[in-house]
This record gives sequence, C-alpha cells and structure tokens, in this order.
Amino acid sequence: MTLEIIATHRLFEGTQGFYRHQSSSTGTAMRFAVYTPPQAADGPVPVIWFLSGLTCTEENFTVKAGAQRLAADLGVMLIAPDTSPRGEGVPDDPDGSYDFGVGAGFYVDATQEPWAANYRMYSYIAHELPEVIAAHFPADMARQSIMGHSMGGHGALTIALKNPARFRSVSAFAPIASPLNCPWGQKALAGYLGEDRAAWRAYDACALLEDGHRVPTEILVDQGEADPFLAEQLKPELLEAACEKAGQRLTLRRQPDYDHSYFFIASFIDDHLLWHAERLNAAALSHS
Repeated sequence: MTLEIIATHRLFEGTQGFYRHQSSSTGTAMRFAVYTPPQAADGPVPVIWFLSGLTCTEENFTVKAGAQRLAADLGVMLIAPDTSPRGEGVPDDPDGSYDFGVGAGFYVDATQEPWAANYRMYSYIAHELPEVIAAHFPADMARQSIMGHSMGGHGALTIALKNPARFRSVSAFAPIASPLNCPWGQKALAGYLGEDRAAWRAYDACALLEDGHRVPTEILVDQGEADPFLAEQLKPELLEAACEKAGQRLTLRRQPDYDHSYFFIASFIDDHLLWHAERLNAAALSHS
C-alpha cells in the first residue's frame, strides 16, 4: 500500500500532513489530511475523524476550524477525508449542481449507474481509510471517535450507528438529520441508490435509530439557530424525536445567532474535542 505525502507542516509541535493514495473502494486517488500531535512520538494516540459537508475537501476543516491547537494539548490525532471521489472519468452531476456528484458523496455506497463504480464513500470511510491510517500513522485504533458537519454530520451519525463498537463517541455540527425527509437527501439517495426508499434507511440516522441501531454513549449535536438550512434541510427536531423514542441519549444544543459556516464550527470545536477526549480517555482507562 503506497502513501504519497503531498505536504507536511510543523504545527503546535506536531505535524499537519496532506496525503494521497489509490483507493480500491472508489477506484480513484483519494486525498486526506492528518494532524499528528506531539504525543505520538511516545506511542499511538487516539483518533478523531471529521467528515466535511457539501462542496468541501480535506482542506476545509483542516484550515478553517482551528482544531489543531487543542488537539495538540489533548494528544489526539485529527483525520479529515475528502468528501467524494474526484478525477478524470469520475461522473458528476450533468447540471453542475453543488449537492450531487463531485464534492457530494453523502458517505453512501452507490448502487446505481454511473455512480456505483466510484461513489463508495461509506466503504472508504468505514473500512478502507482506517486500514490506511493503521498502517501508516501512530494511531490507537482501539480509541476512535467521529464527528462531522452538515452532510458530514449525517455521515458521522450513520457510520457511528452502524459501527457502535468502533467509535467511543460521535458528535455533529448542523447535521442533515434525516436525508429521507429533506431535498438534499432525497436527491442524493435517489440518485445514488435508486427509488426504493427502503434502501435509503441504511443512510438515515433517524431510520437507523428506528431500526434498532444505537451508539454506546450520548450523541452531541450543535445547531445554529440562524442557519439558513435549518428548517428545510437539517431538521434537528426529527433526530431529537427519534432519539427520544429509541432511548438514545442526545445532547442537542441550539446556538442563537450562529449560521452554517466554519465560523460556527470554530466557535464550538473546542467543546467537541474536549467531549470526545473525555470519552477516549475513559476508553483507555477501561482497558488498562
């Protein structure tokens, strides 16, 4: 397995790196970013994944969120994958829209043509990229957490719900709570998976909760109340209702005056990192 180093930068006594490898899941070269904290010089460190939203790459969170300073203090590795396959021959929305195709993989494994050959972001994030990380980085893969924003919040929730033994905690910023019930999700799931809505349930956090999936700790969600996508696309009230019905613990914080941008994420990223680190450290103690 060959890993190409695109660039590395010294940052808070650790290393911010950008990497590329050939993916068997997507059939394309895939890029991702890793912040390795200084504590990794003494042995493997816990991992926090961040899944980004529509139109984003691995650079958005890495450059805009301001997460590395606290990650260095806490001794946690930050991993930010790209949001879709890219490159020559990868199909894109013929209408050129931002919410489907390149930059909008929705963290699903597509079954419909022409998307099925490349758009396998669930398998890539849940299975292939963790193997790459384990092989090439000083990561404690027994201690992983996951979070994300918007489309990536949807991805973080669904991947955690389907892999509860892998992730010690899950959080989200303004997640698409129920793709089955919003225009973004309906367009993406119909395009990637076809018109059978039963197949969509595997990629909807609310449906997964209804179908018996749980995570071992509470879910943390921050939602800006000035988010322009709140009512039509995000619908956190659906997640709140699904968690209550399922007995799944949820902390949903509605933040007045905050929008959907990385200014919102940067304002609360420390809360999320501290929240994940507490649970990652508790996992370490339980195995000591």
